[in-house]
Amino acid sequence: MNPGPCGGVDIPKAGGGTRRLGLPTVLDRFIQQAIHQTLSPIWEPVFSAHSYGFRPGRSAQQAIKAAQGHVRSGKRWVVDMDLEKFFDRVNHDALMARVARRVKDERMLGLIRRYLESGIMMGGVVEQRVEGTPQGGPLSPLLSNILLDDLDKELEKRGHHFCRYADDCNIYVGSRRAGRRVMESLTKFLREKLKLKVNQLKSAVERPWRRKFLSFSLTAEKESRVRVAPTKRGTVQRQIAGEVPGRKRPQPADLP
Repeated sequence: MNPGPCGGVDIPKAGGGTRRLGLPTVLDRFIQQAIHQTLSPIWEPVFSAHSYGFRPGRSAQQAIKAAQGHVRSGKRWVVDMDLEKFFDRVNHDALMARVARRVKDERMLGLIRRYLESGIMMGGVVEQRVEGTPQGGPLSPLLSNILLDDLDKELEKRGHHFCRYADDCNIYVGSRRAGRRVMESLTKFLREKLKLKVNQLKSAVERPWRRKFLSFSLTAEKESRVRVAPTKRGTVQRQIAGEVPGRKRPQPADLP
């Protein structure tokens, strides 16, 4: 089977700019969902407990509460890593190598590869794709977690306290010096092992109350509380009201 090209559409991002979605045909969406339902039970048991995005029984609210727990435990510096255009830059070979660790059916592997390489139609012209797994189809979130599971396992091996929601990853450490070491070593790991680039302009080692995670931040007192990040208050309120697109956020009243 040869998948058809996705319908491309650029939608406004809550923080400014646009995000490109790749919308599969009805038939391709049905097949992608079937693949997802086949692969998910294989991967869910081995995914990290610190991974919260696009997984059954897991939520952004749980990720924020986990981050709060790390800060309350004394990890009062955060390595806030932003992966540059993650969904647009996924290396197909690196991803397929990780899928093949647990999927041995060559027909399944070939079909997944063809979905990765299927083009995007923009303005009536099909743009061929050599990297990336565009958001918009049922399979993309699972594939992103499969690739980034290597990052989770590396962080666990090093004994770090962290939370990851899709491509949003925060690592909590005890000092700025430790944070800088972590940032440097993980930037190298992501570049060499996963072929991903850290956006240095949007990433930082900073106090958690000076950064945001899933549109929320934490307060500076010892028993840190959760609050809507000052720069995101208007956006979150509009998301809750359904006025702007974006992943579903917990309501401030739901958080301690």
